[in-house]
Amino acid sequence: MLAMAPLNRRTFLSVAGTALLGACASPPAPANPNAGFVEGYGPLFDSGYTLPGVPPEFLQGVNRRIVGTYQGEQPVGTIDVDPYAKFLYFVREGSNSVRFPIGAGRAGRSFAGNGTIQVKKKWPGWTPTANMLRTEPEIYGPFRRGIRGGLRSPLGARALYLYRGGRDTYYRIHGTNALDSIGNSSSAGCIRMFNHDVIALFEMVPIGTRVHVRSEAESLRVDPENFNRGVEVPAQRVDPDLIYSEAAIAADPLPDFDAVQAMDAGNVPL
Repeated sequence: MLAMAPLNRRTFLSVAGTALLGACASPPAPANPNAGFVEGYGPLFDSGYTLPGVPPEFLQGVNRRIVGTYQGEQPVGTIDVDPYAKFLYFVREGSNSVRFPIGAGRAGRSFAGNGTIQVKKKWPGWTPTANMLRTEPEIYGPFRRGIRGGLRSPLGARALYLYRGGRDTYYRIHGTNALDSIGNSSSAGCIRMFNHDVIALFEMVPIGTRVHVRSEAESLRVDPENFNRGVEVPAQRVDPDLIYSEAAIAADPLPDFDAVQAMDAGNVPL
């Protein structure tokens, strides 16, 4: 049995099995759409949308999902976010905890402390907050009318909505198409994940899951090796025509009504 290293200190080894070749000739197998992709990050069909695979260059070193033994300070069942080391942990018993790489907001823009997940949405739409429009109108102003859910939405394939004291914090854990933001700091303050990872997390955590976001002191204490991992990524300016043009909408059609109803079922607050 392989010994499991601490999730916040070392990368786990993955062991690939060796395929045995049969003695008899057989017809050529169909092309494998996952060929060339890291396991778990290949092309994915989800709720009417086709997600492209994540290129391996964005998954180097610790910048991928791994399973192992959690060495932090939170109880089982907690989402533990380290915005300084750029990791999110879902804490489970034994060696079954999961660590995901994340992108975090730059200093001063992140939530800290505790909250709970009170809303979960598949393929959510997005509208910039009043604070975003006030502080960075040049970036968010063109999108004040919002972007419906789909491949173009900045919230990606899934979003978990964090509440505290029964009130929405406007802090989200969500997917992203900005692959270079994972493992780094970016302009907005929410937690970004690869779409493949946020889909996996969405299925793991129920409504009511506690979320803890580490302070700078806690990150230094628990995971000094990865403290301040990554770099600051400048805000990406997106051409509104790439979002609102007829060509863009035609390239990103809504799933059929039945699929939308099915994917939204069960994702309202309790």
